[in-house]
Amino acid sequence: MKLFKRIASELPQYRRMAENLREGRTPTLLVGASEIHKAHLIYAAACELGRTLLVITQEESMARSLTEDINAMEGSGEEIAFLYPSREFALRASGVASREYEQIRLGVLARIQSGECRIVCASIEAVLQHTIPPFALASRTFTIDQKGSYSTEVLARRLVKSGYESREQVEGTAQFSIRGGIVDIFPPNHNSPVRLELWGDQIDTMAYFDIQSQRRTERLDKITITPANEVLFDSGEELCARLEELVKKTRQEEPKKLYQADLNRARDGLPLNALDRYYTLAYDTPASLFDYLDGGMVFVSEYANIRERAKTYLWQQQEDQKQILEDGEITRPLMDFDDTLPFVIHRACQMPSVFLDTFARANQDLTFTELLTINPIQTSFFSGELKLLREDVTPLLEQGYAVTVLAGTQKAAASLAHDLKGMGLPAEYVKDTDSIAYRKIAVIANTLSAGLEYPDLKVSLITTGRPAERARRRERFKKGRQLQSLTDLSKGDLVVHVSHGIGVFEGVQQLNMQGVVKDYMKISYAGSDALYVPVTQMDLVSRYIGAKEDGTVRLNSLHSGEWQKTRARAKKAVEDIAEELIKLYAKRMQAPGFPFSPDTEWQKDFEQRFPYVETDDQLKCIEEIKADMERGHPMDRVLCGDVGFGKTEVAMRACFKCIMDGKQCAVLCPTTILAWQHYQSFLKRFDGFPVKIEVLSRFRTPREQKAILEKLREGRVDILIGTHRLVQKDVEFKDLGLAIVDEEQRFGVKHKERFKDCYPNVDMLTLSATPIPRTLNMAISGIRDMSTIEEPPQDRHPVQSYVIEFDLGIIGDAIRKELRRGGQVYYIHNRIETIDLCASRIHSVVPDARLAIAHGQMEERELSEIWRQLLEHEVDILICTTIIETGVDVANCNTLIIENADHMGLSQLYQLRGRVGRSSRRAYAYFTFTRGKVLTEVAQKRLSAIREFTKFGSGFRIAMRDLEIRGAGSLLGAQQHGHMEAVGYDMYLRLLSDAIAEKKGEKPQAQTYECLIDLRLDAHIPESYIGATAQRIDVYKKIAAVRTQEDSMEVVDELIDRFGDPPEAVLSLVDVALLRNTLASYGFEEISEKPQGLLLYPNVLNMEVAGRLMTAPALKGRVAINATTSRPHLILKPRSGRKLDPVETLRTAAEALSAPRA
Repeated sequence: MKLFKRIASELPQYRRMAENLREGRTPTLLVGASEIHKAHLIYAAACELGRTLLVITQEESMARSLTEDINAMEGSGEEIAFLYPSREFALRASGVASREYEQIRLGVLARIQSGECRIVCASIEAVLQHTIPPFALASRTFTIDQKGSYSTEVLARRLVKSGYESREQVEGTAQFSIRGGIVDIFPPNHNSPVRLELWGDQIDTMAYFDIQSQRRTERLDKITITPANEVLFDSGEELCARLEELVKKTRQEEPKKLYQADLNRARDGLPLNALDRYYTLAYDTPASLFDYLDGGMVFVSEYANIRERAKTYLWQQQEDQKQILEDGEITRPLMDFDDTLPFVIHRACQMPSVFLDTFARANQDLTFTELLTINPIQTSFFSGELKLLREDVTPLLEQGYAVTVLAGTQKAAASLAHDLKGMGLPAEYVKDTDSIAYRKIAVIANTLSAGLEYPDLKVSLITTGRPAERARRRERFKKGRQLQSLTDLSKGDLVVHVSHGIGVFEGVQQLNMQGVVKDYMKISYAGSDALYVPVTQMDLVSRYIGAKEDGTVRLNSLHSGEWQKTRARAKKAVEDIAEELIKLYAKRMQAPGFPFSPDTEWQKDFEQRFPYVETDDQLKCIEEIKADMERGHPMDRVLCGDVGFGKTEVAMRACFKCIMDGKQCAVLCPTTILAWQHYQSFLKRFDGFPVKIEVLSRFRTPREQKAILEKLREGRVDILIGTHRLVQKDVEFKDLGLAIVDEEQRFGVKHKERFKDCYPNVDMLTLSATPIPRTLNMAISGIRDMSTIEEPPQDRHPVQSYVIEFDLGIIGDAIRKELRRGGQVYYIHNRIETIDLCASRIHSVVPDARLAIAHGQMEERELSEIWRQLLEHEVDILICTTIIETGVDVANCNTLIIENADHMGLSQLYQLRGRVGRSSRRAYAYFTFTRGKVLTEVAQKRLSAIREFTKFGSGFRIAMRDLEIRGAGSLLGAQQHGHMEAVGYDMYLRLLSDAIAEKKGEKPQAQTYECLIDLRLDAHIPESYIGATAQRIDVYKKIAAVRTQEDSMEVVDELIDRFGDPPEAVLSLVDVALLRNTLASYGFEEISEKPQGLLLYPNVLNMEVAGRLMTAPALKGRVAINATTSRPHLILKPRSGRKLDPVETLRTAAEALSAPRA
């Protein structure tokens, strides 16, 4: 923004600093600038000097904050500053690490090389670490241009050489997929993957695409592809040659064996898990970030702190590597991963450089060419209270200051300028300005992490009280895409056929029936029974989802009536629950409730004080809850959201609204410790407001409890937080307005119902950490109001995840590393009998650490004491069972180690991982399994998924099976769980949604999935068009679900987008699906092609439908009714003297039926 450049240009210290940099009179020391002023000076220097700037900080969080502030000052929406993070080197052979940070670094390096990055901010750790040399990055970076000529084989070779992984479908960074002439690539330096459509060797179209829907978004003309790993060899042969040489040179037995094993893997063409340790083999000369800054300049922020941080980091690295060396996993010649601090500072001083210190300190190891002193002020936030803002700006205007207020969004800025004018202040809303207007207020749409003031210039800049969200919003999850895993059928999976029950999927097979090639799904049933289902009837089959996924489910027999009986029992059960739900809903709608008043100024002030940026979902949920509270009947809303998605803040705002109308609020928690934590959070959040908060649990003595209950009756307590104790008879509220149930899935139905019975006209808000699947939400829509937070907060970093064989050496390293940075560790050992033994084993590895044990068989008080010790950092390592899954937040616990992770469900692993990474520090998760154990296919899938989906908020992305079952169980009650297991989740939902519609007096959706169709038609998806079975099945399901002409066009569009022009056989398939579903809605249950014509079997012979077909001009004389057989049917004959065209005939019939009646 011009304003920031103009302010800097008026500062004599800045002008002198810029002059020194331009003329090479450095290093210069500038003292007195706080973080926000440093960002301002660096931004102005980058704009004026036109060179790439490197900013070195002591911590990554500071580098991130500088990056965000500099990009906000640019104001154009374009990023000019990038964060270059530090990374973990994977030096151990066992296990696989996620590589997000490495890929972010490569993206930044590529941007520096291409000139897109003007400022790079990095912590000293990141600057010390070696990386890929510029020549290696440049030789493996290539541009794909719309006008260029490319062969898919050459592209595939180049991508593999650059470290990309070939996949059937691109789902993450550094992956590529080739399907015929369509190439998908996700380079680390881009936020979205790109799709190329080739015509021969020429690019026809090039566009970004959405990773969720796999559909194209914005077009582009060219793209730069950067490597995916920092350690790369030119070819497999070069890697083998270097490893052979290393094996010959190595004398120690253990490392020699290990190198030999890696050599064997490389010869077999397999990837190496610990490629990082061969960095010195890959590159003759190590490189660092400085090697990319040819002609660049350096800013060093707080040198004394950097020196201390570097010393600690290098010592830690030395200790870790010493341990690996002792374990025989590496040899000394390979150990060169970091530069030394003197070398880094020497390189910085060789370039034009400025050292920025907030306070003057003695820097004896450096000599500066000039010392500049500046005395600016960091100003406090504007909280949204106009009166306070007027009090702040009035004296400044009287002293002749130029005041600028950064008010967030454009709408907020225009509104604030209008309000200030209304108060008689000289305020004006401006988009940007390069003039400094004294005795005036300029209101601009922007936000910084802090305000700034330069008294010498008489310039003051005030910013709104929330850090702006600069990160691009993650793509919202598309409706209906969350349960992706349901379509991922693979051989051996259990499936449910609507008419025949539970069987085993054996794959898709092509069969030639009377000269027509078709695809069939083969399903095996009990005994030797097998069923071949035409792919046109794919929607009759769904994956079995139930608690007993691992092989103990009883298969149905094809020729017995047991499936029909099971289905009938489940149908009866869902009818009962539908009736119950409808009654509940009606009762709730008739009960009188308290209509709360609209938001007050206090409410707005309370919301303004939230120190983070709300996600769109949070705002949407807040609006829904407030609207419910303002209505005249009691609210009963469920708020669902993943771990750490900000449900508590939404609940707090509802509490505040309730208290503003003089009502009381109750918060019911499942455990004493959670109640205690909520109490602390509420006290902190409501600080500064006249709100009385109390907690009622076993933590309080009987005497204290009595006093609290007395105050509650008298109305001297506004918010009461507690456990099941709140449900007891002696708890009496003076005027309860809102009840909140946290961790809903942890309470029995009985407790919740008792709570509702006690306070029938009170608004109820239940919070659930279990994301309830959208399909279930839809099935019971209108019965229970539901709000979902699907969008993760922006301030979380991915948890670096490792999946490894259990190895005490690695575990020891991980624990020591966390303790050295002052953190704490969760260690999950899920067997109470051996937990003490486990603790003594861990103690032998880290004898100085303070250990504690926690499990569910302990007394509540004992457990609460352990949590207190953990929160107050009296314990370093908590060895516990999965009890922490819904425990309290301990921001300082940032390493998680799980023993036998292969025994746990995916949602459980995900919930556990959600316990770390709840602060701005980087977190680590180690999922271990027994050494030498062969993992089951299910366990392998789970562990690879948990490693791949490291982003915060992947709970919805993974959409786990056990999560769905638990979500459904908690919502529908225990008695329904057995029925759901018996028929599978999908079938249960179909039955439930029909039953609810029926009870509400609505007509259930036509059962089109019951219609069978068998035509002699080449209608299938050739393998040459879609090679991957899972993707083929997914597309078959989409085609089978086509209901309207719009659906049909949408599916064909998607096919063209993702796989290229569909062959004739695929288009026939889409036509058949549309016609089948259209005719099914008129009551036909089977369509079959026979020599005499098309036979249409209705469920019940409807003479009106038959009459419309017989009188249709296009079918005149071609329709006959056969009512003499056991199954009456219609016959559609071919045109006279012509061969039957089944698709054209069915289309004519469908048009005749849907034509308006005369």
